[in-house]
Amino acid sequence: MPVGRPQLRRARVATFALFATNGLVMGAWVVQIPAIERQTGVGHALLGLLLLVLGGGAFVGMQACGPLSDRVGARLVAPIAAALCSLALLGPTLAGDAVGLAVALLLLGLGNGALDVAMNAHAVQVERHAGRPIMSAFHATYSLGAGAAALLGGVLAAADARPLVPALVVAGAGVVVAASTRPFLLPREQVPDSGVERPTGRRVRTPGRIWGLAVLALCFFLAEGVANDWSTLNLTSVHGATPALAAAAYIGFSVAMTGGRLVADRVTARVGPVAVVRWGGLIGALGLTVVVVAPSVPVAVVGWTVFGLGVSGCVPQLFSAAGAGDPRTSGTFVARVAGLGYLGMLAGPAVIGPLTALVPLNVAFLLPAALCAAAAMGARLVRSRPQENLAAVGRERR
Repeated sequence: MPVGRPQLRRARVATFALFATNGLVMGAWVVQIPAIERQTGVGHALLGLLLLVLGGGAFVGMQACGPLSDRVGARLVAPIAAALCSLALLGPTLAGDAVGLAVALLLLGLGNGALDVAMNAHAVQVERHAGRPIMSAFHATYSLGAGAAALLGGVLAAADARPLVPALVVAGAGVVVAASTRPFLLPREQVPDSGVERPTGRRVRTPGRIWGLAVLALCFFLAEGVANDWSTLNLTSVHGATPALAAAAYIGFSVAMTGGRLVADRVTARVGPVAVVRWGGLIGALGLTVVVVAPSVPVAVVGWTVFGLGVSGCVPQLFSAAGAGDPRTSGTFVARVAGLGYLGMLAGPAVIGPLTALVPLNVAFLLPAALCAAAAMGARLVRSRPQENLAAVGRERR
């Protein structure tokens, strides 16, 4: 069914709102972690295990929501997931012990995973009708939402507000977004009969190319996870920087990541997604190599910034490539890529820790650098092959 420009414009704005909501929710959770840790009385070690519950819930939510989005449409699933994810943010702030926090994080993970896949599946649909790259801008909006939540949480924390206060603000905003965006999202696409049976009630066979994209996502997400959790520690432990100065590493990475995504769509339109992933991966690997050999704090900050700029546009291309082709499989294939990528995000910090028992911390960053370079070599996988997706419809996984 043709989509008019006004309808597409409204759908695009609604998708931006969903991405911003997801960023707000997860940013609000991250900024409140220290306060919730004190409130529940859990230590660092136990908190680390509980964060795995959050990750496990997200993975389950992704894999369940992908096929559901294909079956009933992201227009129905995304607003419900946004509301559930927003309300689930209240759980950790109300938890009084480790058990309560575990249950709350499981629900938050489920909501986050479901929203992640549903909004990306709808973003693929919007991009398909727009006829030009726009996925990176959606992901930039997520980053902006997370930054806004961190700012809000910092202001309220300075005012000695309880963790529940920012959670209530963000949850309320999320529910409003969920309700208001529903009418403007695009309906599930109807694919003309091509003689291929629709996979009703069956699991769709995932092509090897989609698993290849998922492996690339794992590589990039693992490297991003390393930056999130180890960039500031790199400056304090290797270069002796103060905590305030060490924050410059993560700030440089985050600003470069967000700024890169704001311009990545234009770059993709000019040079193509394959070049974006190939050169982005290589630039990311170069940035991490600079971090490894950096003789001083300023050089290390430059390395983290170059890394963020390099990888900024890579992951959105993977999601676009996974959802391209037959709309009947977009959600399922996006879930495959997002799920394995999310596991990489969780594995990154965990992998670097044990490596530091064998090599210095800065040398351990050669691993994510090598993964970025390896992912760059697989950039050709992002070249869309719609016929492959069509061939997968109707086949059962055996």
